[in-house]
Amino acid sequence: MTTPTLDRKTEPRQSLTHRLYTGDIAYNFIGRRKIWYTISAIALVISIAALLIRGLDLGIEFRGGSDFQVPTAVTATTVADYRDAVLATGVPSLDSTIVTTIGDSKVRVQTRSLSVSEQKTVRAAIATKAGKSSDEVAYQIIGASWGRQITQQAALALVVFLILVGLLIWIYFRDSKMSLAALGALAHDLIITIGIYALVGFTVTPATMIGVLTILGYSLYDTVVVFDKIRENVASMEMDKRTYSEAANHAVNQVLVRSLNTTIIGVLPVAALLFAGVFVLGSGPLEDLGLALFVGMIAGAYSSIFIASPLLTQLRESEPEMKAYRERVERRRKAAEVRATYKTTVLDVPAAADSSVDAEKPAFTVTTVQAPAAAQESPVEEASEPPAALESDEEPDEPDEQSVSTRVPQTPRAQPSKQARNRRKR
Repeated sequence: MTTPTLDRKTEPRQSLTHRLYTGDIAYNFIGRRKIWYTISAIALVISIAALLIRGLDLGIEFRGGSDFQVPTAVTATTVADYRDAVLATGVPSLDSTIVTTIGDSKVRVQTRSLSVSEQKTVRAAIATKAGKSSDEVAYQIIGASWGRQITQQAALALVVFLILVGLLIWIYFRDSKMSLAALGALAHDLIITIGIYALVGFTVTPATMIGVLTILGYSLYDTVVVFDKIRENVASMEMDKRTYSEAANHAVNQVLVRSLNTTIIGVLPVAALLFAGVFVLGSGPLEDLGLALFVGMIAGAYSSIFIASPLLTQLRESEPEMKAYRERVERRRKAAEVRATYKTTVLDVPAAADSSVDAEKPAFTVTTVQAPAAAQESPVEEASEPPAALESDEEPDEPDEQSVSTRVPQTPRAQPSKQARNRRKR
């Protein structure tokens, strides 16, 4: 019984990740940077317009106000019940009241700054709802000056963070252009995240600041991963005969799947956190923290691929050395294309004289292949002249022999073997 054999070999199908990494398939992220710049410009314009027109809804920690806390059993309707009780007092301008729960035994109500009479009215309403006396409702006033100090300290911390990040990237990569591109991507993420806050009307609280600082670190990590791969590809771009933009684009394709997987894995729990803060608890730190993380992580993943890498490429290719290198690579490619259009000759090297090759076969075969003629106005015509040996070949007159012609010389006279010569001498 014979074993059946396959007529052809079946190669295993490579995954998309492997094909992206090896360069079998690739998307031109760098070459289409104008599209990404346009999308980011639209998002930035919308964010800045929201900040200028609507502004940020600052929390009580930044604008000052009144804070009430009362012990009570927390239920699913606690937040809505206490908010309705405060609005039912008739005190004006309490629409921005924030009600949160502290654990499962305390409720916190934050309102605008109240006068003495308004404070007594709201305090009594909260006590009645909780079934407590007014003295059991804790009350404190948060001044606006404290909020301004917190804002100034947060802004100072942000500036120091950006400066240190720029220096760290400069030292690590030894390239100031990478620092500028990374800081530009961070500014892009910051403006879009803050603009979304202004657009949806969420309250800016200390939890928001924590979320913003967190997304800065996340965006920076994703950008550094892409830059590290770009540096690795650029180091071998002369060997691979690539330009800087081609090496950078290959690096982006290599880390694309990794960036997408990291973003999806990070965004899923943040989306659950945001859902719980908005639809379950109604308002509070989870809502503010979840929105900042959700928007910032998506913006950070986008900017590391579509903003930071094209911006870095644009900055580097504006250097005179990189311009000269790009022109040199393009000239070599054009010269190779022109050389490919000239007539080529393939020689079959004859076998050795004392080998067991049939003497009736020709000693060698010359095959001349006529390729399409070169363009008359080639930009590298002077630099790519055909060899002298090829110029001396004459083209045949018959049109059917223009593609392939074979010339077989006369078979050389067979040389007597060494044993025959010895016999003659004897």
